[in-house]
Amino acid sequence: MKIAIFTDTFYPDINGVAQTIKKFTNYLEGQHISFKVFAPNPVSNEYVSDHIHRLKSRSFFLYPECRLAFPNFIQVKSEIEQFSPDLIHVATPFTVGLCGVYFAKKFNIPIVGSYHTDFNDYLHFYDLEFLSNPLWKYMKWFHSPFKKLFVPSIDTLEKLKNRGFRNLEIFPRGVDCQLYHPNYQKEVVLNRYGISKSFLLTYVGRLAPEKDLKTLMKIANSLPPELNNQIHWLIAGDGPLLEELKITSLLNMTFTGYLKGVGLAEVYSATDLFIFPSPTETFGNVVLEALASGTPVIGANAGGVKHIISNGITGHLCEPGNPKDFVDRIVQLFGNDHYRNQMSLNARKYALTQRWDQIFDNLLNHYSDVIEEPSKKIYA
Repeated sequence: MKIAIFTDTFYPDINGVAQTIKKFTNYLEGQHISFKVFAPNPVSNEYVSDHIHRLKSRSFFLYPECRLAFPNFIQVKSEIEQFSPDLIHVATPFTVGLCGVYFAKKFNIPIVGSYHTDFNDYLHFYDLEFLSNPLWKYMKWFHSPFKKLFVPSIDTLEKLKNRGFRNLEIFPRGVDCQLYHPNYQKEVVLNRYGISKSFLLTYVGRLAPEKDLKTLMKIANSLPPELNNQIHWLIAGDGPLLEELKITSLLNMTFTGYLKGVGLAEVYSATDLFIFPSPTETFGNVVLEALASGTPVIGANAGGVKHIISNGITGHLCEPGNPKDFVDRIVQLFGNDHYRNQMSLNARKYALTQRWDQIFDNLLNHYSDVIEEPSKKIYA
């Protein structure tokens, strides 16, 4: 089996889509399955591989961390002809994704796709609701040729099904429980960031409007003074709201910038509660990473997050945009150490069941079904 992957974001980009595709390509290498990734050239050239065809790109003004690619169709055509893939997987609906759709049709190569981001949910946070109808029309048109469209959660599947999307399959996310675990030394993190408080609350993610960081700041400002005096906040990530958040931040709040690898795992492990108010997640990779680290999560009861958190067991689900609901749950858990510790054990136990190898094995089975489909029709 030979697989061509077309994506507008890939490692070393720091986002859920790039991380998921990189995990998948690592798996393919381990299985000795041939693949070729077509992706924009990154700002950093720290990762070079013969498996990747990089495309000229520029920073996208609405989303500076992402690159807008300008594919050279002659070069891509040559690569496709030389590689001769059995299947094309399109991961994003932008210029690289359009390129993948074009060559799948041109060479009659079976095509599948994955739906990672619900951009329609973002519109509200940018006052762009008037674009909803044309956006849905484009997304439906773009994904219509796919033999299978892989979605990360039941919530996303139901949304797309109601919009008339076809050939939907669940493609959840796993977590590396060897990297993310509860056994790092908390003192290392406290010393690194100069923290002397008893409790650590953490947010990890892009610092952008769609993550509803206004609610996060309201939560931080609404905690009872006697509890607030014992708490320090770590905000891990970067994005367009960084400077604004720093201006309005509290004295007990530290901005770490983007974290990855062991540095990120240590922060999760040292954290007492992970706070995640974003209502726009199709899945929520950071939530699963926190749970793997034995950290209970208080998150918005929306999107894919509501399918990861078992309410009252591994964390709590709160009404989106309601800071009081979040504050009440934080106070409740810090007032009951036994309950919080049991949640921590439950969180780790659940994460251990979310294995990438099983998820990718299932994805390859879907690939095989799509590749073999023409022959099945002939011999039916």
